[in-house]
Amino acid sequence: MLNSAMVRILIKGGKVVNDDCTQEADVYIENGIIQQVGKELMIPGGAKVIDASGKLVLPGGIDTSVHLEESFMNATTADDFYSGTKAALAGGTTMVIGHVLPEKNDSLLEAYESCRGSADSKACCDYALHVGVTWWGPKVRAEMEKLVREKGVSSFQMFMAYKDMFMLRDGELFQALQHCKDIGAIARVHAENGELVVEGAKEALDLGISGPEGIEISRPEELEAEATHRAITIANRAHCPIYLVNVSSMSAGDEVATAKMQGKVVHGETTTAYAVLNGMQYYHQDWAYAAAHVTVPPLRLDPSTPNYLMSLLGNDTLNVVASDHRPFTIKQRAMGKDDFTKIPHGLPGIQDRMSVIWEKGVIGGKMDENRFVAVTSSNAAKIYNLYPRKGRIIPGADADVVVWDPEGSKTISVDNQVQGGDVNLYEGLRCHGVPLVTISRGRLVYENGIFTCAEGSGKFCPLRTFPDYLYKKMVQREKSQAVKAVEREPYAGDVVAVANSGKRDFGASDLDTPTRPCTRHGGVRDLQESSFSLSGAQIDDNIPKRSSARILAPPGGRSSGIW
Repeated sequence: MLNSAMVRILIKGGKVVNDDCTQEADVYIENGIIQQVGKELMIPGGAKVIDASGKLVLPGGIDTSVHLEESFMNATTADDFYSGTKAALAGGTTMVIGHVLPEKNDSLLEAYESCRGSADSKACCDYALHVGVTWWGPKVRAEMEKLVREKGVSSFQMFMAYKDMFMLRDGELFQALQHCKDIGAIARVHAENGELVVEGAKEALDLGISGPEGIEISRPEELEAEATHRAITIANRAHCPIYLVNVSSMSAGDEVATAKMQGKVVHGETTTAYAVLNGMQYYHQDWAYAAAHVTVPPLRLDPSTPNYLMSLLGNDTLNVVASDHRPFTIKQRAMGKDDFTKIPHGLPGIQDRMSVIWEKGVIGGKMDENRFVAVTSSNAAKIYNLYPRKGRIIPGADADVVVWDPEGSKTISVDNQVQGGDVNLYEGLRCHGVPLVTISRGRLVYENGIFTCAEGSGKFCPLRTFPDYLYKKMVQREKSQAVKAVEREPYAGDVVAVANSGKRDFGASDLDTPTRPCTRHGGVRDLQESSFSLSGAQIDDNIPKRSSARILAPPGGRSSGIW
């Protein structure tokens, strides 16, 4: 009977919420799959019944950006795949997508295998992996293809920041995006102007600014907006759909909105922190408190930014909200106590993402419960080619389900959190809307604060390439906007003979520039150009000098009569 109850679950009396509709219905689960959705279901005996009267039944959340058991900036994150996925389940998230970030010049495949070796034995929920393209060359190109074909990876993250560490130059980014398009992968791009970030950091340190406020001063939002525009342009020229991550500012959000209005295939992801907090935290008198908020791009100083980003999530300009969970302790952050560039970048939030977005988004009037499901689950499932197996409550889908209490409330505190780290960014925030029950692959893993999940019970989800949600429109655009040569009769007239005199060919590469640019245009003398030289030799040195010359009719007439 116990075994039967573990694989058979009936959720009765709740409202089923998908991204496009809400309906009153019961949900019957068996063998990890949703078998029936509707009223007055005929089900076999022995099922565990969960009373969801007055509650919502949601698809489990999908957190598209988490950093678990990751070494970054000389520090290792405070959560491994066990504690991190356990915290996700407590918050109503049933699938996470982690990051593999190889060091520059390291093998992508080896980094991936190392991460899988650790994660498979620890994860409590389903997970997938992004792989970072942290350098570029023929080996990277070949390994990307192998990861896609054989390892179930469908997304790669490129960086326009982190100079000399992860950053790709524009030409390399263009080639990487072209390759993503060829193999059907999802191209995730972190957009900041890496060159100017370095210069800004030097300038701030030279001015004696060494505290956490330096992260905000050295990385203004115009650097993000410029790089966002450039990334969209490069992707458009490469005919590759682009997925912009960590959209943190109003101006970057506007770039995404403009590109979408122009018909470009652009999707955007922000984080819980960007949509809720602002950059005034960096100016707090307590160094530890200020340093706990250091991430990149930084939280923005304009207090209206979070409200604006939440609105962009509500109107589908931004498609997904992730936690970008990367928790560090205060002791680890203290490596940068005298230099803000050495504070490890990253914020916690895997556990609180769903409740905080419900509080600020749904309770705040920026989105309804259907849009909430879209930005926390369904859109991610569509983008990563998991839909409708995940991200939707229908017969045949994976039984990743959350029973959500819209009237319940909790106060967030570091004292009762499951996730790692010694701070919580939302300390003291009272959230209305909490997960009561979490079901992962048909297993009851969390109920009223009690875990019943086993370490390693989660599964790796291989992701398929060429998701329709990204590529269908791009394929059609390529067909309709294909560039063709003009069909014309070949030129049959005379061609002037060009003598090879050894002089520079005017058709040479732009890179072959003369030491002094030509200043004559169209056969007319440039009046700004002078024949006078300070070298001592003049243009008229070869003309014989005369002792004097009488001017008979000077310009303007003779002047002797006046005087």
